Amino acid sequence: MLTSLTYLNLEKNLLSGTLSPSVGNLTQLHTLSIKINKLSGKLPKELGQLANLRFLAFGTNNFSGTLPSELGNLFGLEELYFDSSGVQGDIPTTFSNLTNLRTVWASDNDLTGEIPGFIGSWLKLTTLRFQGNSFTGPIPSTFSNLTAMNELRIGDIPNGGSSLEFIRNMTSLHTLVLRNNKISDSIHSNIREFGELRLLDLSFNKFKGEIPEWLFKLNKLSYLSLGNNKLTGRLPSEKSDSLLFIDLSYNGLSGIFPGWVDDSTLQLNLIANSFTSGSVKSSHLHSGLNCLQREFSCNEDSDLRELKPSFGINCGGPKFVSASVGEYERENEIVGAASYYVSDSETWAVSDVGYFPKDTKNSSSYNRDNGKTIHIANTNGSELFQTQELSTSSLRFYGLDLENGNYTVTLHFAELAFPNLSTWSSLGRRIFDIYIQGNLVHKDFSIQNEAGGSFRAISKPFKAQVSKNYMEIHLFWAGKGTCCIPEEGTFGPSISAIIASLDSEPVSNEKNGTSQIKGTSSKKNGASLIVGIVVGVGSVCFLIVIISILFHRRKGRSSEDEGN
Repeated sequence: MLTSLTYLNLEKNLLSGTLSPSVGNLTQLHTLSIKINKLSGKLPKELGQLANLRFLAFGTNNFSGTLPSELGNLFGLEELYFDSSGVQGDIPTTFSNLTNLRTVWASDNDLTGEIPGFIGSWLKLTTLRFQGNSFTGPIPSTFSNLTAMNELRIGDIPNGGSSLEFIRNMTSLHTLVLRNNKISDSIHSNIREFGELRLLDLSFNKFKGEIPEWLFKLNKLSYLSLGNNKLTGRLPSEKSDSLLFIDLSYNGLSGIFPGWVDDSTLQLNLIANSFTSGSVKSSHLHSGLNCLQREFSCNEDSDLRELKPSFGINCGGPKFVSASVGEYERENEIVGAASYYVSDSETWAVSDVGYFPKDTKNSSSYNRDNGKTIHIANTNGSELFQTQELSTSSLRFYGLDLENGNYTVTLHFAELAFPNLSTWSSLGRRIFDIYIQGNLVHKDFSIQNEAGGSFRAISKPFKAQVSKNYMEIHLFWAGKGTCCIPEEGTFGPSISAIIASLDSEPVSNEKNGTSQIKGTSSKKNGASLIVGIVVGVGSVCFLIVIISILFHRRKGRSSEDEGN
């Protein structure tokens, strides 16, 4: 009978409807997996009756409501997966009873409130994923009790306000991701004791101070992301051979480059720092790095700049020219987790940061080219949607040495990772945020939702103002969407093409150093000048006529006097 069942795996079956409360009758279950389906409604509280359960997975579904407090009765539970499940609200206090937990995946939900301090009593915990929720900070100090932790991923806490003190005893970590938490701290020296650490991501926080020399010498560290912080000073003088991917973009670093930056096996992203053109030229780094420091100009001498009114990029693909959609330059140079590229024309640039699982420097992870033409609906120019640039974290495009003014920016998308067929792989969801010139213009953007499905084109126009001769388009993953459908690493930004053009031609105003747009104030000034000239000329002509009349009258009177 089913009541004697110990193992039930119903994952990847496109099951829909609600989960029946009768599931609570299967009291002998050790394993229950219903993940990657289309189940909806609230989770039945009867799940709490499965006292023998060791493994529970209900992630990637469309559930709603809060986590049943009765799940806290599953004292023997060791693995719990409910990422992308749809649940919301606070984590019940009864979960403090789950002290046998070893693995918890809980990303991409709408969990709220503070991360519970009682998680620090789950002393057997080795893996915890808490990204893309609505938690408030800080991260509990009780986490310092989790000495068995191997993998910790906490992200997207807008008011985190935490320090790194809570990780001080996690010396067994091999993966530490504390991305986008507004952590304000220096890089703690206790990390040097983490001898197993292979991946460290502290990006999009407020870390300050200098990068410690020992950090680049950790024996097993392979991927290091410290981008988008407030770090200053010079680069460490040495690094280990194992450290192959380094993201230090968007900090305040400066000084000369150490010899290791010329390592051909290294991927190093240093854009948006304060390095001088002299230090860049003295190294073997891509010469375009000079274009991507804080001022984002390829030429320090403003008199030598050739400003442009537009740029176009075919993301992940070859040059593309069409009479209907314009010209898009080739962009297929991104090859890894800490890459950047400046076009030969120095008209635009791209920066791609983010580690794909099992990354072996295979560029196909970062720019997808299907190798054959596939049908893309909702467009007459499907060639433009055959390739994409991808990222698992942060993807930025730049227009360089642009004329100042108001621009129309059109972003082209098509989702190619998830099929429209009735298969479990169609249940994946890609979600990311779009920023233009630092302004959030579309939060939780979903290509599928906007286009009405996969393999359909969608073009999104936005307005942008350029005032310092460059434009930044930023696609940012904030922990939302599924992580592992159809395979791990299928998440984060994806884009097919970009084109931007000036709405009106700018006119330089040399006197005050600003630019005006033809058709606005410059036209008014021109009209005023014409009116002034016309009025002035008319006044002079009028005076000449009056003087001539007076002259002839006086001459006539003189003749009359002489006749008398």
